[in-house]
Amino acid sequence: MNKAFTKESDQEPEDEEVDEPSPLPVGTKNYMTPGGHKRLKDEALHLLDKERPELTKVIAWAASNGDRSENADYIYGKRRLREIDRRIRFLTRRLDNAEVIDPATREPTDQVFFGATVTVADEKGAERTYSIVGIDEADVARGRISWISPLARQLLKTREGDRVVVHTPGGDETLDIVAVEYKALD
Repeated sequence: MNKAFTKESDQEPEDEEVDEPSPLPVGTKNYMTPGGHKRLKDEALHLLDKERPELTKVIAWAASNGDRSENADYIYGKRRLREIDRRIRFLTRRLDNAEVIDPATREPTDQVFFGATVTVADEKGAERTYSIVGIDEADVARGRISWISPLARQLLKTREGDRVVVHTPGGDETLDIVAVEYKALD
């Protein structure tokens, strides 16, 4: 039967929680910086304290208008509420399993660990700087790479002055580690 002719109640419920496999390696913690932890916590609080209550008011109003089967405010409101609840559950799990590590409080070392800001140079001498952060904080445009990314895995435990070979889709690339520092990340 065409999906257009089925009732919403005949369809599979969309709010069933599906446990997606964690992108973290088995047995590891969910490391994150204080800034990343704050962003996730702020998002969860915003959803809980602002968006969800406003949306429940709209749904209650839409439900009071009568026939719910053709009430777009009600149908899409309920769908958005499920999305918000799913995101809140995801953020709660991430925050519960988080281990916050502040790179600014780490003792200075020339070895690369979580939270390090690493400057590398390629064979042509072009320098790039990366900060190794948690999986929820990765942003390549800002030079933030997840500690479980292939590049970060190659850089971890190396030292200033070391040379690493990184396997990329375009072929192997040799990088020299120019500088390693630990500083506060915004």
